[in-house]
Amino acid sequence: MSVADVVAAGVARTRPTISFELMPPRNPAAAPKFWDTASRLVAARPDFISVTYGAAGNDRDTARTVVGHLIKSTPVLPIAHLTCVGASRDDVSEVISDFLDEGVRSFLALRGDPPKDQPDWLPAEGSVASSIELVDLLREVEAHRCAASASTALRGAARPLTICVATFPDGNRDAGTTRAQEVTRLLEKQHAGADFAITQLFYEASSYTDFVTEARDAGVTIPILAGILPMTEPRRLHRVEELTGVPAPREVVAALEAAPDDDARHALGIDRTVALAQEVLDAGAPGLHVYTFNKYQAALDLLEGVHLGGGTRVPDLASGPWVSGSTTTTEGHIA
Repeated sequence: MSVADVVAAGVARTRPTISFELMPPRNPAAAPKFWDTASRLVAARPDFISVTYGAAGNDRDTARTVVGHLIKSTPVLPIAHLTCVGASRDDVSEVISDFLDEGVRSFLALRGDPPKDQPDWLPAEGSVASSIELVDLLREVEAHRCAASASTALRGAARPLTICVATFPDGNRDAGTTRAQEVTRLLEKQHAGADFAITQLFYEASSYTDFVTEARDAGVTIPILAGILPMTEPRRLHRVEELTGVPAPREVVAALEAAPDDDARHALGIDRTVALAQEVLDAGAPGLHVYTFNKYQAALDLLEGVHLGGGTRVPDLASGPWVSGSTTTTEGHIA
């Protein structure tokens, strides 16, 4: 067997990646439930967990604390969301340094949503106006820190900074972009230094596969991870449509609403989501990124459905930050 055959055989056995998105608890009372969910998701042995960061940095302190606790208490790679809308370069640079000081080595670089009540809003002069500029700034801050310290440079060489970006297979309503424009923007993000991309949620496999085909034809080479939302709650689907502009499949919503009880609704939604996830995996998606909305059961059932489940002992994260009796605290506002 040649080296090429050995490599090919190893690639054929490679397990698709699995990852989850978590949102920091909004207040101390929500912390126990949040850390229970995090524990159960960590037990599924994901490749990473991304932690959201509210628009304009509304969850800055909580996000940093959650990421720091995951770094210290679990073997799972945390990816810190980072937004830049409405923030100056100095402010964003400070946030980046705070995360790096916490031990974060992976970021999801996002523009963030502009103020909803300001339709004519434009980025201020001197602000970081786009995710592309944010990718540039992340690389710049890391380079400055490495240049200032040989120890930091050595640690950076051992654990390189990884930058993920978002991409929108059917266009981005908030940015007013089409699919073709999103392909172009993804190529620009790649040129700026992005290492991989995660798609916004979608409900038809062709949204993902057609986008990837167009992106590859345009010269995008970075991995494009499929973002999946479990379709188990009609109310959630309606809300996500309001937030993202991605229309929920009407036949699925109707079937969920007609289901006799929660168990039947959950089973129906998981079946539909498993079919979607399996189709994109069969088409070559490198993995699945599950938008959990801090609900673990649907996420885990989805993984079981595509034969990517199989967790280990649930770790004890119950004494995480903000939980009564915990010795870990954080300063600053808890959103």
